[in-house]
Amino acid sequence: MTPSPPGKRISVVVPALDEAAGIADTLATLRPLRGRGHEVIVVDGGSTDGTAEIAAPLADRVVRSGRGRARQQNAGAREAGGDVLLFLHADTRLPPEADRAVLEGLRRSGRGWGRFDVRLSGRPPALRVVERMISLRSRVSGIATGDQAIFVRRKWFEAAGGFPEIPLMEDVALSRALKQRGRPLCLRERVVTSSRRWEERGIARTVLLMWRLRLAYWLGADPERLARSYR
Repeated sequence: MTPSPPGKRISVVVPALDEAAGIADTLATLRPLRGRGHEVIVVDGGSTDGTAEIAAPLADRVVRSGRGRARQQNAGAREAGGDVLLFLHADTRLPPEADRAVLEGLRRSGRGWGRFDVRLSGRPPALRVVERMISLRSRVSGIATGDQAIFVRRKWFEAAGGFPEIPLMEDVALSRALKQRGRPLCLRERVVTSSRRWEERGIARTVLLMWRLRLAYWLGADPERLARSYR
């Protein structure tokens, strides 16, 4: 097991809402990071299925906040004690020794934030194309999405004002603010994120929907209206 660089600590912030079916598995994969001195904070947005109770013994703390991923992640950041904040969706798994990759990558590059490449969990061959497109698009544009496990130095996060508390595209908005200070560190190590929404809605249909929503956001559409379209 490779130790983390001395004097640096990562706070992994996991926003959750009614994730009882999978939160234990997600947190179990983070046990090695906790063993190396990092912390895991689960932020529950009002679950009614026992998510918070399941998470409590598997995290350093469980924070309760109002519903909304941006609001939840900001609440977790306020409670965090780490030098680097890593925002992890409840249906996403970090690669082995992600802490080493993040801390050494930030140190070597001198950058203030970054994200991982992504792998979708499902088997359909079309998903292999989608995941490559996601990683390539992010590498070219310098914009990260939440399912890529965004990580950021605490000072950069605070200077950017945290996540804008909007109902959709909060990850894109934060990326835009951080990019003004510097481009992201694009790690080639891959997180594995659930492909459920892609397979349930249809892969091609989901790709088109996400591109349409992002284009509308860039053109100034109201995030509240975009969130209704997404739902």
